[in-house]
Amino acid sequence: MVRVTTLRFLSFAAASCVGLVSAEDSLYSKRLSKRVIDSDGNFNISFYHVNDVHAHLDQFSSSGTDCTAPEKGCYGGYARIKTVIEDTRPEHQDSLWLNVGDEFQGTLFYTFYGGEKIADTLNQLGFDAMTLGNHEFDGGDEPLGDFLKNLTFPIISANIVSDNEKLNSTIKPYHIFEEYELAVIGVTTETTAGISNPGDGTKFTDAIAAVQASIDEIRSTTNITRIAAITHIGYEVDKRLAQETTGLQLIIGGHSHTLLGDMEGAEGKYPTIETNKDGDEVFIVTAYRWGEYLGYIDVTYDPNGKILAYHGAPIHLTNITEQDEDLQEQINEWRVPFEAFAAQEVGTTNVVLDQSTCQKEECTLGDLVSDALLQYRIDGGSDAAFALVNAGGIRATIDAGTITRGQVLTSFPFGNAVVEVTYSGADLWKIFEGLVSGINQFNNEEITSFFQVSRGIKVEYNPANDVGARLVRLTIGDEAVDEAAEYKVVTVDFITGGGDNILVAVDDVISLDTMDEVLVGYIEKQSPIDFQLEGRIATVEGSAGESGASANGTNTGTDTSGAERVSGVSSSTLFLFFTSLLVFVMA
Repeated sequence: MVRVTTLRFLSFAAASCVGLVSAEDSLYSKRLSKRVIDSDGNFNISFYHVNDVHAHLDQFSSSGTDCTAPEKGCYGGYARIKTVIEDTRPEHQDSLWLNVGDEFQGTLFYTFYGGEKIADTLNQLGFDAMTLGNHEFDGGDEPLGDFLKNLTFPIISANIVSDNEKLNSTIKPYHIFEEYELAVIGVTTETTAGISNPGDGTKFTDAIAAVQASIDEIRSTTNITRIAAITHIGYEVDKRLAQETTGLQLIIGGHSHTLLGDMEGAEGKYPTIETNKDGDEVFIVTAYRWGEYLGYIDVTYDPNGKILAYHGAPIHLTNITEQDEDLQEQINEWRVPFEAFAAQEVGTTNVVLDQSTCQKEECTLGDLVSDALLQYRIDGGSDAAFALVNAGGIRATIDAGTITRGQVLTSFPFGNAVVEVTYSGADLWKIFEGLVSGINQFNNEEITSFFQVSRGIKVEYNPANDVGARLVRLTIGDEAVDEAAEYKVVTVDFITGGGDNILVAVDDVISLDTMDEVLVGYIEKQSPIDFQLEGRIATVEGSAGESGASANGTNTGTDTSGAERVSGVSSSTLFLFFTSLLVFVMA
């Protein structure tokens, strides 16, 4: 029996209750795992990874907002991550510490400071490499270039092609770690241009093709056989990447905020195992979002670069996990300039304003913000019919109780401006057909976000129908949409600019107040918030034009314009447990 983790690591994990969450705390592929290089030439290395932290430098509540009630649980924070890394990594003879992107956007640490304090923190954490997420481009190429020049570790993304000098001088396709004879390739989601704000001269090529090209280059120009990838492309695309390439054995992913492991709510195993074009196993891991988990996997490569064995699991970071005192002190100091502003109370809510379901169905926070946008325009004299927002712009749940300005900014961090546009009924049918089918019906390209709508509209669709024929009924006011009529729609400039491909880009829109300010004003007037879901977005049976089509599901409602609703589903509590690492010898 060969030991693959050290007693110090086990003692630390048990004492701090960090918890390597897995029903099988030692997971194996097909053969024996060994440390370093054994007599057969097998090499063992550990990977630590984090993704989609979204400016959560400090600990946070389960909803993702500031942790103001520690007795209810606080999670994450880079001070906790630093403790675990510094206490456990020295016991692993060979290891890499990797960042899978989307450090920007999500809390006031980014809203107030831009990338400055994030760069300071990442440098202190001592990452070995980082790939870029789509949100790194939210401020444009120049601010990102300045941010990257302040980092002290390699930045890798194989599918970014840019004419920006700062980006060109800092981003490379992959990095070779000579001491481990291992290459790590980076890649960023191709959808970045539609969901963020890169410059016109920055393009994102096919991610899978870019990874394979990098693999081929590494193999043809070096003796490297051990190849991994850090990929900000999402779990489903990661699985495709595994299946459609050759020469890649480990994918460390991000972007989709996917929880992997054996804990409640997990969407798959950690690691998820796919088979590549050569019939070899490819191992996929990712570490959820906001830094609530620290990913950890230990793998054994054979001399040909194939993974023989593995173990590991995500490490849950709770308020039992010790914080690094020096880093936490800095984070506390960085809070001071915006603390009073963030703490301003703007209202109260009797219900949980839930974000967790917004990308799948009608949600309470989606109802609230879309109603706020519609009411803002009606108060301004508009006869707008309804409001439409992208679910991707809704970032964090607001718990029942006092609502602060900081919570609003955390939930809606993008600074989008309200706009008003006019569409015919015929075009609205195509727009909503695209939204429920996931394919824009004007340009036949993928739509990258679900949607939320205000009172005044009801969208009924059958997800079992073919793409392009899923919309069953569209009701505006109390009547079926009139294809010949024109309707004013309230939305945000991100969407009219082509964001998430919900609309074909609209020229000459007039930007009004920002989304967060409109929401703050609405909350102040409507407090205490207390309502229930209405079934504005409902799944039904049948097809368009069938008189017998009937509602099917709990989200169905009959009142499309009422204002009273009750709480949506509150954020689920993850029940986690700690299991000691066991070592098994595989024959």
